[in-house]
Amino acid sequence: MNIMEKLCAGPRVTKEARSKKMHQELSNMDSLPREIALDILSRLPITSLIQIKWVCRSWRSLAQDPLLATMHLSRMNDNDPGLILHCDLPLQNHLYSLHLSAPDIVTRLREPMISEFAIVGSCNGLLCLWHSLYKDKCYIYNPFTRDFKELPRPEQFQTQTRVAMGFGFHPGTKEYKVVRIVYYRNEDEASSFQVRRYLPESNVQVLTLGSGRSTWRSKGKTCYQILGSGRPYQSNVLLNGRLHWLTCRHRHQSLRLLVSFDLADEQFQEVPNPDGMFGRRCSHLAILRGYLSAIVQGFRRLSIWVMKEYGVKESWVKEFNIGDHLPRHMDLNQEQFIYIPEYPINCSQARVLCLLKNGEILLEYKRRSLFSCDLKSGAFKELVGGGLPESFSTIVHIGSLKLIN
Repeated sequence: MNIMEKLCAGPRVTKEARSKKMHQELSNMDSLPREIALDILSRLPITSLIQIKWVCRSWRSLAQDPLLATMHLSRMNDNDPGLILHCDLPLQNHLYSLHLSAPDIVTRLREPMISEFAIVGSCNGLLCLWHSLYKDKCYIYNPFTRDFKELPRPEQFQTQTRVAMGFGFHPGTKEYKVVRIVYYRNEDEASSFQVRRYLPESNVQVLTLGSGRSTWRSKGKTCYQILGSGRPYQSNVLLNGRLHWLTCRHRHQSLRLLVSFDLADEQFQEVPNPDGMFGRRCSHLAILRGYLSAIVQGFRRLSIWVMKEYGVKESWVKEFNIGDHLPRHMDLNQEQFIYIPEYPINCSQARVLCLLKNGEILLEYKRRSLFSCDLKSGAFKELVGGGLPESFSTIVHIGSLKLIN
């Protein structure tokens, strides 16, 4: 058991007593070189790192060192990620934290002063939030350090019909960017009886964080119709500095296209996909073991296709198959279906989250349950944490000390 685990174990104590005890335990480390002290601290969980700044001025200085944030994030990338659970209750949203090393403990996080919001994405410990009521407001938030920043308001369109968004970091340019794709009707056509026969106009807007030009820039139109019905702000995945979406060129087109938006050159590009596999059954994307993956939902099974070599069409392989599963604690009467063991429900409402270090797949079912699937045995295991909200969206999130410049 490490020092921080010792301090966090046992009965609850006051902040002053905890700080005093921590100071006594760690005072002998003050003589260590700063690099060694940072290396030791970088191995602690994010919740422990947040506490050390209350020990003394020297430890507060260490906690605020940008090198510690970088070292800690690098180490956390080698472990199973944490999860942020977003409970979007009417009039007030809540955030919860759950770490896979202790799935029975769900911690309520302090939310920013926003009544209702959607989570656009998570990147390097930062969340991008979009206001659900005032649709021109966007925020960057670190749920553990509580660092918070409201972004400038983008251009609005009176006849806008929907918005697709993405948030990410490019390792080459070292820049964080928010992408906003607005679909709207031409004002001359907005009142037309035949308006539904026409595709909406579009406008791609990009904002770069931490620069002297932190304003929204228009990149013109796009011919792609970004999909994401039901989860319009969580339909993208980030890989190698590129945001990826499932799209189509026409509203009623059954063929799904896969496009990327490079955060460096800010251009769209189609990503090749296997012929005939990305129809309407392709529901969402995921990143598994660092590979771009597509989830195809059948009546009795989930198939997961993985692109082994990025950009190469022939490298797509169907690597995983997941059978049906009914979480035990579901109330069948409320679900309004009859469950017969020989004919289990289909898994069309399951969402693949990530691949764990032990080789199991982590899934969210119907915004009400989390469970893992052992791909070798086909066995399912539910993650039932104390204080789990009744309904939630799950965001894979790596906690960090990253500050918003």
